[in-house]
Amino acid sequence: MKLTAVILGGGRGTRLYPLTKLRAKPAVPIGGKFRLIDIPISNCLHSDVHKIFILTQFNTESLHRHITRTYQFDHFRKGFVRILAAQQTEDFQDWYQGTADAVRKNLRYFKSADEHIIILSGDHLYRMDYRKFFNYHLTMEADISIAVKPITQHEAKGLGILKANGEGWITEFIEKPEDPKVLEQFKVDPSFFKLFNIEQNDRTHLASMGIYIFKNQVLFDVLNANDYQDFGREIIPEFIKKLKVAAYGFDGYWADIGTIKAFFDAHMELLKPVPDFDFYDEDHPFYTHPRYLPPSKVYNCQIHQSLVAEGSILLGSIIENSIIGIRSFIQESTLVQHSIVMGNTRYETIEAKSENEAKNIPNLGIGHRCIIRNAIIDLDCRIGNNVQLINKDNKQNEDGDFYAIRDGIIIIPKNTVVPHNTVI
Repeated sequence: MKLTAVILGGGRGTRLYPLTKLRAKPAVPIGGKFRLIDIPISNCLHSDVHKIFILTQFNTESLHRHITRTYQFDHFRKGFVRILAAQQTEDFQDWYQGTADAVRKNLRYFKSADEHIIILSGDHLYRMDYRKFFNYHLTMEADISIAVKPITQHEAKGLGILKANGEGWITEFIEKPEDPKVLEQFKVDPSFFKLFNIEQNDRTHLASMGIYIFKNQVLFDVLNANDYQDFGREIIPEFIKKLKVAAYGFDGYWADIGTIKAFFDAHMELLKPVPDFDFYDEDHPFYTHPRYLPPSKVYNCQIHQSLVAEGSILLGSIIENSIIGIRSFIQESTLVQHSIVMGNTRYETIEAKSENEAKNIPNLGIGHRCIIRNAIIDLDCRIGNNVQLINKDNKQNEDGDFYAIRDGIIIIPKNTVVPHNTVI
């Protein structure tokens, strides 16, 4: 396809902090074994989009390592996955100031891009065939096309909302409206749903999914004509009045997982008997780095409605409504409930564990007689014996010496050591 992808990796990732303390947002693990960046890249590859740029600016080392180890094309195709980290140049001396600014500062790399460019977010969870979207864009002969999802009025306040007519053209756009009168004005024409054979049900508004297709020259002209920093807040509302901007209706699963709560909730939804989204579609698998790990070892455990990734060792524990990531190690008499355990990047040898014991350092993983509830434990953490991560004081938001609490969820950052007998 004559389509090049640009994936926006985000800035500091403050909404996902402390998961972004030591890594770029697209490198955050998801689903027990994947990374956030695997979602848009896999969607691209299944859609025959093989030229992919990723724009990042903070903590890019782990992301770069994951990309280079995972996405390698053969010599007989012109595909690539290329990271463009923010840098000082003769023309630009500062960091990316927003989504549009990030693309503007890299336009020189897109001069050899295809005739159309699709701009994607690096922190959304969904499965989409971009070919259908692209064909619609071509059929409409649009300058810009935006993927939109029908939502209820209750969901509209936190999203970019647009108004489209029955022919598929966008007439107005507003970012995160609060005023009920404004929301009333942005109710969608029912004929729009018929255009895409979508059941309207109780959905009255259209939300931008943050997925845009631009004609290559239009993107250059738009970004060179102003210093606007953001697509959703500035570029799209401004150029709806001047260009042909089409809306592409999408009715599949889509979730913005750019906050701790959204990230946590999306994982918990994966545990449903029949989830709205899962990783089990053989016709559209999500790719990630192949690790060649052995099967998980489960000894005398009770596991209920949970996902356990490969290479884990679970010894005499109870695990309920949780996701257990690769190489996880959980000791006897531990209870894990409603939590995400991301696992480990390596195994410890028996000798290393003996040294840990001599130094009174917990082993990689979760120790004996622990209680882990409503928590996210990042990669390579050492949780000592008799540790309780239960939010005993019912805090909604707090920052501790080696933990954070966001929306009542305890987060243990990557590489953290939680001493024996700790209670949070």
